[in-house]
Amino acid sequence: MKTATRVGVFGLLGSGNLGNDGSLEAVLGYLRAEHPEAVVDALCGGPEAVTTRFGIPATRLHWNRAEYRTASRAGAIAAKGLGKLVDVFRTAAWVRRHDVVIVPGMGVLEATLPLRPWGFPYSLFLLCASGRLLGTRVALVGVGAAEIGNRPTRALVRWSARLAAYRSYRDAQSRDAMRAMGVDTARDEVYPDLAFSLPTPEPSAPSGSPGPVCVGVMDFHGGNDDRARAEEIHRRYLDGTIRFVRALVEEGRPVRLLTGDQCDAAVVDAILDAVDSPLVTAAEPASLADLMKEMTVADTVVAVRYHNLICALKTGTPVLALSYAAKSDALMDRMGLGAYCHPAREVDADRLLEQFRALEKRSAELRRTLAERNLAAARQLQDQFTALTAALFPAPGHAHPHTLRKAS
Repeated sequence: MKTATRVGVFGLLGSGNLGNDGSLEAVLGYLRAEHPEAVVDALCGGPEAVTTRFGIPATRLHWNRAEYRTASRAGAIAAKGLGKLVDVFRTAAWVRRHDVVIVPGMGVLEATLPLRPWGFPYSLFLLCASGRLLGTRVALVGVGAAEIGNRPTRALVRWSARLAAYRSYRDAQSRDAMRAMGVDTARDEVYPDLAFSLPTPEPSAPSGSPGPVCVGVMDFHGGNDDRARAEEIHRRYLDGTIRFVRALVEEGRPVRLLTGDQCDAAVVDAILDAVDSPLVTAAEPASLADLMKEMTVADTVVAVRYHNLICALKTGTPVLALSYAAKSDALMDRMGLGAYCHPAREVDADRLLEQFRALEKRSAELRRTLAERNLAAARQLQDQFTALTAALFPAPGHAHPHTLRKAS
């Protein structure tokens, strides 16, 4: 009888970010299809949500329940410090119980949004170091990466990658970034984002002309290097988006506002307050599947969050990216829409409208292009899962690849 493999999944899962949970859903789909004997549980940010939605046991990522609240009082600061020490032992104990730990997608090796080194980078380092010390294979599967300027964050991310037994990336520039930060990527492969392996809803019947426009929003304040002008960036992004939505409404276009994280609700409220029109409505998606269903009825999508872009591309809906990081540009280029990117830090509503109209003129052609690119992405992700099986679930009598890999 085949022995059940104990598989852990790790990350900021169940915390309200639809993209992160979509990556987990993709990996769980792979495990259930290819390795149904595996016993799976999670160490994650929102254990209750993960257990409720995905039906797997889950443990809280941090001992300190106030980990993501700003600590100003002495007691709160002391609790955070103690939590960092306790998490060393909690993480190691959890890792020890598994044969394999998978970090499913997500931008775990980047800092394109505000990030402190003692937050998730520290947690990821504890995971990978524990895996190396305890003989548990840790796999970073289809992850995003970017060069990091902050030295402590850069060091933690670099060592996390070095200590992992398996690495693959969601775009070539992620692999290039890790190479530039001193990681040997010679055996690391690039595949499409894991979310491209999720089921796609059936296309909806046309809703008439002009059809609705989905606008994906984000509580955007720039990245790690933009903290000094975070409010200025947010105001410019919000003002530009409001002007764009108002212009669409003046043309009689229905607009559907979409989020990708719970924190985006404030942006939706601000737009609804500023553009008081029955043509503007807001969805409350709970998954990437919900997002894709919204997008199947849209003529066009304009979005900023990375996984909102993926949902539009996967449904074959022409999309214009408000790009806040190079990963968005790379994704759009890979899917044949590289000309339709606009900087999220400097939203110019007039220029955005020009790009939007140019995109709509090529809608039929771009839908054909997306159909072809999606077929290619599906084939490449099957290759990813085949490689993952070879790396993490080798046939009896074969050594695991991680036993051959040295810290690079």
